[in-house]
Amino acid sequence: MSGRVAALVRGLAGRGETVAAAESLTAGLLLAALTEVPGSSAVVRGGFVVYGTDLKATLAGVPAALLAERGPVDPDVAEALAEGARSRCGASIGVGLTGVAGPGPQDGVEAGTVYVALASPRGRQVSLLRATGTRAEVRAAAVEMAVGLLEDDLATIIE
Repeated sequence: MSGRVAALVRGLAGRGETVAAAESLTAGLLLAALTEVPGSSAVVRGGFVVYGTDLKATLAGVPAALLAERGPVDPDVAEALAEGARSRCGASIGVGLTGVAGPGPQDGVEAGTVYVALASPRGRQVSLLRATGTRAEVRAAAVEMAVGLLEDDLATIIE
């Protein structure tokens, strides 16, 4: 995936786009993958590791009422994480990742359930991933999905 990420970073940099992320289950893996690429400082603004549910509200701006009503693993929570990362970090694109890496369920949500969201000037998108495997495999699949959403958003800029 490193070649994909390098091409993504180059493409975003070439178009003057910046990225921020609010990561729960991935705990910074997306931003770590992006910043492995030389020159990524032109693209990556920053982000939050919001592993604790309360931090999703206080750091990323997810409405506390939404978290109380639906819990942290929800498509609208992922979207709010993406928008919070985007606005609070001053990035053109925000990514939000939330889910259950496993090995067992959490708060009634099955392991491997992941929501990844993207917010950009071109719109918002939320995807559901039902991953299987170890914690590491679920987390890696979530990062891969986030990279795919970023690639899709970049493609809309190019068109």
